[in-house]
Amino acid sequence: MPSHLYADRPAQPPEPGPVDALISRTRRLRGDVDAVRRDTVVDEDDPRGRWQRALCDLAVHQLDDLGRHLGQLREGPPPVAESSGLPPAAPGTGAEDRQTRVGSAEWNLLTDEVTWSEELFQIFGRPPEAGPLPLDELGSTLFSEDQPLLTAMVTDCLVDGKPIDGEFRIVRADGRVRTLHMRGEPVLDSDGCTATMWAVLRDVSELRRSQRAVRESQDSLQRRREIARTEHRLAVELQEAVLPPWRGSLRFPHGSAPAMDVAAHYLPSADGSLIGGDWYDALELPDGRSLLTVGDLTGHGVSAASGMAMMLGALRGMAIAGIEPGPLMGWLNRLLEASVQPALGSAVCCSYDPARRVLSWAQAGHPAPLLFRCGRGRALRPPEGVLLGATAGAAYGQAEEQLQPGDVLVLHTDGLAPQGIDLGRADGTERLLALAPRFLAARSAQDCVRLVTEEFGEGEREDDACVLVARIGG
Repeated sequence: MPSHLYADRPAQPPEPGPVDALISRTRRLRGDVDAVRRDTVVDEDDPRGRWQRALCDLAVHQLDDLGRHLGQLREGPPPVAESSGLPPAAPGTGAEDRQTRVGSAEWNLLTDEVTWSEELFQIFGRPPEAGPLPLDELGSTLFSEDQPLLTAMVTDCLVDGKPIDGEFRIVRADGRVRTLHMRGEPVLDSDGCTATMWAVLRDVSELRRSQRAVRESQDSLQRRREIARTEHRLAVELQEAVLPPWRGSLRFPHGSAPAMDVAAHYLPSADGSLIGGDWYDALELPDGRSLLTVGDLTGHGVSAASGMAMMLGALRGMAIAGIEPGPLMGWLNRLLEASVQPALGSAVCCSYDPARRVLSWAQAGHPAPLLFRCGRGRALRPPEGVLLGATAGAAYGQAEEQLQPGDVLVLHTDGLAPQGIDLGRADGTERLLALAPRFLAARSAQDCVRLVTEEFGEGEREDDACVLVARIGG
């Protein structure tokens, strides 16, 4: 391949106007990218933030290189020095480029003369008085695994006249490792034989480090996403395995005239990605009473779902054993205290006696059940009870409510009201109470649940929620 040394006349620099405009635009763009980089908050636990910062660093390095190359293009090639024999297009020799990462070299195969630019000595960390390295010694500075690559490139260049284009790593005298990109060509004599070989070596260590940081941050972000998808799937599967399998209405007691019609529904968060520790359950107990409960554990994901499974399993077992709602809440509180993963929870637990039509219930920092009767609704007066897991040895009170045929009881968790429209617990309760006339016209508990989901199902709800409706039979 003919070298640029065969050119009949030196290359002429382009008109300064367009190049100056490109330089100005590059500088402005570099400043804008640098401003974005400074504003990027880097959190070691945030792979997306690290990825964004790495991309900004890479863009700054590339714009710096672009600015230097445009500056060399504006100045044009320097005159060939009589004593150097260096190719006139070798970059990195201008006064403004003292911190350049580009150097040049020429190896004369006929005289064994070797010429390095000042910048190449700086790149290799080699003092000029030590002299440049001949081709057969250049490989001694490379990593052992990179030496065959350099040998192959030089051989192809000298024997077959192929251009050199490749990267390798060197170890400088001070122990620092640098990555160099080498490009070069043979220079042929009048007989067509290789007389000399010139090369331009560019230190791309910072550029490759930035690119590696981008790849690593992308890989970290991808791994985090894969882990999140796996945890979400596990949380969904665990939730589906633990929550009651029944759909539609559930009637208690079985095998006789229904004393209670029950329906429930789980409402996911707006984007469906947050699986929390919300639960609901209805269970016929051995003594003829019925258990109604809803609750919520703090947190999301597998840990919240597994905690919910633990709490709901313990609650079912104690209810079947005949433990009343008040003492049952106390045992749940102790269970959370002894849990390996600390958490807080809220819950309401009701026991309905169909023979007396009496509802016995307790709560732990949870919204009180809502009672709807004759087209009007009210919240039941809650007995004493703090959040589960908040206070060691906490005592939980128990209240009773006389129910009547046709009464509708609504239990729900805190996430029911959409957060995006600034609805607090009181506002959500008011919206539920406003459904009283429509509950009166409903023919089943399932119809009441449908009314609740229509009212609360379309908002930008940040958390998941549960609602359970019980309709007292005649």
